[in-house]
Amino acid sequence: MSEQAGGAGETAPQQQFQIQRIYVKDLSFESPNAPGMFTQALQPQIDFELNTEAQGLGDDLYEVVLTITVQATHEKRTAFLVEIKQAGIFHITGFSEAELGHMMGAFCPNILFPYAREAVSSTVVRGGFPPLMLAPVNFDALYQQHLQQQQAS
Repeated sequence: MSEQAGGAGETAPQQQFQIQRIYVKDLSFESPNAPGMFTQALQPQIDFELNTEAQGLGDDLYEVVLTITVQATHEKRTAFLVEIKQAGIFHITGFSEAELGHMMGAFCPNILFPYAREAVSSTVVRGGFPPLMLAPVNFDALYQQHLQQQQAS
């Protein structure tokens, strides 16, 4: 049987996904209360924020940026604040609009997250604090939640 999906002579577009580049777009670290924080036994409260953005670059290329902000406070004083914008350029073609949204909202951030997590941890260590290992994130669940919020509004 040589007939392709779509009927006589028509072929379905071939799906392709390739990582073109992964890079740090922005990285900042602040320790406004150093060296005072180093003279105490720290039991910091960790606040974690996560955001993703995507934009088309043309020719089936897309930039996806994962922004992670972590603030550690101890007794209402900031021990450190770190923010990273971990980015990637991806070649994505042959996917439906819904699949493309999922690729940029969940699949690509899943690829970027380990790079961002390592950069946060090593930056915190370079700032004089113990390593900070961020817990895994379920980007698929976050993307589904985002879609549900969009449908509700």
